[in-house]
Amino acid sequence: MRYSTEHKQETRARVVAAAGQVFREEGYGGASIDALTKAAGVTNGAFYGHFKSKSEAFRTAVLSGLEELRQGIAALKADRPGDWLKAFVGYYLGYKRTCELGESCTLPSLSPDVMRADNETRAAYTVELKRLIAEVAAGLPENEAPGRADSSREDQAILLLAMLSGGVTLSRAVSDATLSERIAHLVAQAALSGTQQGRKRA
Repeated sequence: MRYSTEHKQETRARVVAAAGQVFREEGYGGASIDALTKAAGVTNGAFYGHFKSKSEAFRTAVLSGLEELRQGIAALKADRPGDWLKAFVGYYLGYKRTCELGESCTLPSLSPDVMRADNETRAAYTVELKRLIAEVAAGLPENEAPGRADSSREDQAILLLAMLSGGVTLSRAVSDATLSERIAHLVAQAALSGTQQGRKRA
């Protein structure tokens, strides 16, 4: 039986989404092919029809997660241009800090495994991270210093993403709910304070 191109694309999307969830929950080392195929509801043969290896599936899941984050930020900037950053920080340190691990953000949940991945995966991750940084930077206030606007906004974007992903990592790791909320609150304050300073200079 031959499947249509649309069916194949839908199956691939389902496998990628399921793989991303399993990799987030179990880590690369703990995610077996059987677990990936079971989560996606496909056979091993169907899995290998889309991906040559587990590492390729992981790379695709990571890139898909980063792209989803970038598109989400772009949509938020378009819908709420005046306060997109406050909304994003609140969502990231709120829902994305407390949701099921399988639904968490790629940055804190999959980056540690990317550090141990092959060069191809790290190179692809780097490209997508640069795109994400550029998307965030485009929505931040400019530095009034001549010739420094783009680099300043990129620096702010890098710091913002690092603070948010690091804050979520720490707050998820602790077993004390009060400490988790305290970490999130402090990181949110620092993230918004840094960008407000940039806005005052603009």
